[in-house]
This record gives sequence, structure tokens and C-alpha cells, in this order.
Amino acid sequence: MAIPIMTDLDAARAGILRRMPLDDDAATTRVVAEIIADVRQRGDNALREYTLRFDGVERTAIEIPRERWAAAAADLDPALRRALLLAISEIRRFHERQLRNSWVEFGVEGALGQIVRPLDRVGIYVPGGAAPLPSSLIHAAVPARVAGVREIVVCSPPQRATGEPAAIVLAAAHLAGVDRVFAVGGAQAIAAMAYGTESIPRVDTVAGPGNRYVIQAMRMVYGTVGVVSLPGPTETLIIADQTANPRAVAADLLAQAEHVEASAILLTTDQVLAEQVQQEVERQLAVLPDANARAAREAVTQRGGIVLVPDLATAFRLANEYGPEHLCLLIADPWQYVGEVRNAGGVFLGEESFEVLGDYVAGPSHIMPTEGTARYASPVNVDSFRKVISLVGVNRAGLSRIGPAAMRLAEAEGLFAHAAAVRARLESLDTDGRD
Repeated sequence: MAIPIMTDLDAARAGILRRMPLDDDAATTRVVAEIIADVRQRGDNALREYTLRFDGVERTAIEIPRERWAAAAADLDPALRRALLLAISEIRRFHERQLRNSWVEFGVEGALGQIVRPLDRVGIYVPGGAAPLPSSLIHAAVPARVAGVREIVVCSPPQRATGEPAAIVLAAAHLAGVDRVFAVGGAQAIAAMAYGTESIPRVDTVAGPGNRYVIQAMRMVYGTVGVVSLPGPTETLIIADQTANPRAVAADLLAQAEHVEASAILLTTDQVLAEQVQQEVERQLAVLPDANARAAREAVTQRGGIVLVPDLATAFRLANEYGPEHLCLLIADPWQYVGEVRNAGGVFLGEESFEVLGDYVAGPSHIMPTEGTARYASPVNVDSFRKVISLVGVNRAGLSRIGPAAMRLAEAEGLFAHAAAVRARLESLDTDGRD
């Protein structure tokens, strides 16, 4: 079955642009709730049992010693090590531009300001299934370190062959300078970081991508712990016109489609391009490894497609309704249309600025909002790992001016103790004035 070409915009809205549900979420929720409750009650013992059940690995110690990370980094192919270091450098350089500072403004009525503080401890989840993702580790750890986080802990599932997280994940942990690494994955890892166990410390916030069980666990522990975002299965939406290279368009669709449960959609104004991309997708699928090809074909045929639109204005309207994680503009003058983008995790402009660069080395974190959350959410960034504390230092002159309004508002809300607290201060001003 080939990637479908759709001409009915209403059908596209009701179908692939509506995000078809992946499965019965109630079943996922039940499983995750049981795991979270078990980890809260039994701590490390529950983690060991789930690691044996789900990963086929029996471990006594859950934490991976630091020397194992260093050994993994030392064993890296030199070219791969250089690539990881380049990615770390580019991610750090980008995120250093995001830093904002504490400030205090003094005036005749006192002072107002804010204190910007990093979080104390952050937990990062790193998937480790068929395709371990060291890039996800560095795309969360580097912004957290730039933010000034004191301690960064990583959870990643162990590989059956070694009993440890993938060697490249350990190497990335060493190069990115995290503090602790634990061999635990899935919803149980999120529960452990949220509530703490004998081995894993409780964190202030959790970041990182994951499968539906991981993301549901993040939803369920939010409030007990901060959750930076809920990045589910990856998605890409491409807007292309007649100038686009069909080979590049197909390659960009498949680059995301090979992830498990991904979606990949093309909106194009050109019928000829649509047909050429459809053919190119088939040609490129044929040369992918079997497992990648199966996942990619399912993504483009079940959760993806090509939609013909009458013009670029329609394409951008549909894209904003959809709110994709990745929005790729393969059009003649992409910069001309940046102002049309309202909802997207990241925008990739032109054929040379393709999304895979963003996955690894472009600079912005690749942990971006999915499932339409780009309507209100942002990619992982420095502020994901910092908090703002407000400073209020009103003096007598300020109290005299704004106090009466505060008292009236408190009375309007029926909060008379609030009003009395203001009145007491205002009366003391009057008394001092009479003296």
C-alpha cells in the first residue's frame, strides 16, 4: 500500500490531520497506574521486578557506576565521539543565548523584581528500545546544565545483551556531564524519579521523550513533580510547492516515519510533486532495512499521507490547526512565510535546513511538543529548568498609593482578614503621620 494522496480537505481534517488515536488509552492508563502505585510502595524491589519482566534483565544494583560511562566514551569510534561533542557544543551555544537574569527595580515607592533560580535536581528519561537515543540525553542535559541545574540524573532501560543502558547512551552521559545514570526504563522510571526510591533520588522535574506508557506516567505524576513536556510519538508536517525536490521530500517524510508510531504528512500545492513523492517514498522504502521499512510504511500509510491544497495560505492554515512537532518548509522562499506560523515545535526552512539536522546538531533541543501541544507548549529550553521567584519590597509611599485598592478588592472577594491586614498597615501610616 502506497502513501495516500488526498484531495478532499474535509476528509484530511477528519483523518490524518485530526490525529487518529493510537490505541485504547484507558488500557494504557490502567497499566501505568498499577506500576506507579507499585513503585511508590515497594521502591527498588518493584523496579528490579519490572526490569526483569519488561527488559529481560536481572540487576541487583540499579545505578550504573561512573567508570562504566567513561569506558563507554573511551570505546567510541573517534568520528562518533567528535559528532557527539559537536552536537553538545552547538546545543550549548544555542541555549546560552536564552539565559535571562534576575533583576530588581528600585523606585520611590520601593522595589520590585525577580530572582531566577535553577532547579536543584532534574531527571532525564532516555528511550532505549530498538533505537537508543543518546541525542535525547544531550538535548535535555545540555540545556539543563546551561540553566545551572545542580544535579542531573538519567534513567534509561538496560539492553538485554549487556544488562546496562546502551553503550552510546552511557558515552553521551559521560560527555554531557550528567551526575548519575540508572538502568531502569518505562513508566517505572518516571515513577521512581517522581517519588524517589532507595536508589533513585526524587527530582524536581522530568524531561525526555518516550512511548505511550512513559508519557502517560508523566501525565499521572505531574503535580508531584514537574514535567517539562509530554513528547509522544514523533511527527512531521511538510509544506512543499512545485520547486521542491521530490527525493528530498520523500526522504524527510521517511526520516520521521521510521520511528515507532510516528506520523508524516505532506501538504502540497502541486499535483505532479505529490505523485513524484509517492513514487519516491516507495523507492526509498525498498532500500531501507526491513524493520525500519515496516515502521515507516505503517506510519506513512496509516498515520500519514499527501494532501493536495489549493494554495500555500490553505497549507499554513491547516498546519496551524494541526500544530506539528516539526514543520518543514520546502518552498521557494520559506523566510517569506515565517510570519504565517502560529503553532509548531520547530520550523525548518528550506531544503538544506532539514529536520534531521535538528534531531542532532543544529542547536535547539529536539525534544519538542507533539500531539498538538504546540498550541501552547515550547521545545525544551533553558527556562524548562529554571524558576522565577518574585520580589516585592513596597515602602510607605507605595503602600499609601496601592494599599486602599488592595483593601477594596479583598472586601469585594469576601476575604475580610485580607482587608484587615491592609487596613492595619494603612492605619499605622495615619498614626505615624499624626505623631
